[in-house]
Amino acid sequence: MTISVPVPRLDHVVINVASQLDEASALFHRLGFQLTERGHHSLGSSNHLAIFGDNYLELLGFEAGRDNLRKDLWQSPIGLSGLVWKTEDADAVWRYLESQDIDGDLPASFFRPVTLPDGSEQDARFRTVRLRPSLVPNGRSFFCQHDTPDSVWQDAWRVHPNGVSDIVEFVVVAQDPAAAAQPYSRLFGADKLTACQEGAFVLKAGVATVRFASAEYVTQRFAGLPIDYDGSARMAGLSLRTTDLRKVKASLLLGDVPFREEASAIIVGAEQAFGVALRFQL
Repeated sequence: MTISVPVPRLDHVVINVASQLDEASALFHRLGFQLTERGHHSLGSSNHLAIFGDNYLELLGFEAGRDNLRKDLWQSPIGLSGLVWKTEDADAVWRYLESQDIDGDLPASFFRPVTLPDGSEQDARFRTVRLRPSLVPNGRSFFCQHDTPDSVWQDAWRVHPNGVSDIVEFVVVAQDPAAAAQPYSRLFGADKLTACQEGAFVLKAGVATVRFASAEYVTQRFAGLPIDYDGSARMAGLSLRTTDLRKVKASLLLGDVPFREEASAIIVGAEQAFGVALRFQL
């Protein structure tokens, strides 16, 4: 049997907010995002989503009394903790991961009930498969198969006051960017990663770029590092494409969120956005 190499394409990013779903959703509304109603996974976690054109952002946490479920999720630091890839066949990906000796658990299926914009209800169903946890410090990297994509990508949910249309950069900061990038070289092939002066290594992932960067790069581009950064590889920042920086500025002013304005970008530091630095750009 021929085992195909997965194609790197960002599906979504996960921000671990643990017990602070109320606070996190309120903050991301103030940042100018439209969030879906709170969803509840069959595995026990809960979430809010900000849906974009080709990918989305997930605030993942738990409600009172449910912290004993999916305990492995809450071991990651608060902030950016999930790098998620698209797939149409989680089982095929698992066979590939196993062949490369980078597999974690067997694929898992789960769902969450969703009320669509037209008022109808259905279950959003997923099948996921994870890279070996030891390869991804301070977070998770996994593939997500959407069995019901229309329960996620609804046009009515893609409209945001801040004008954001997609995540275009996902940044991992590390003292050794080459070592942080190595698992993804094994996953997708060494030819998919490009060495560069800015950020050490980059991986094209659909409309987004995944960048493995030095602390100096992240500090310059995102106005700082996660407060508890200790030098180990850490998912740290997102760049988001907006249709209009004026919409971003208006949302942040209305939400009373501090920001730094540059000629072609607006930056919200990690300390203002639940541990993840946000760079809004055209």
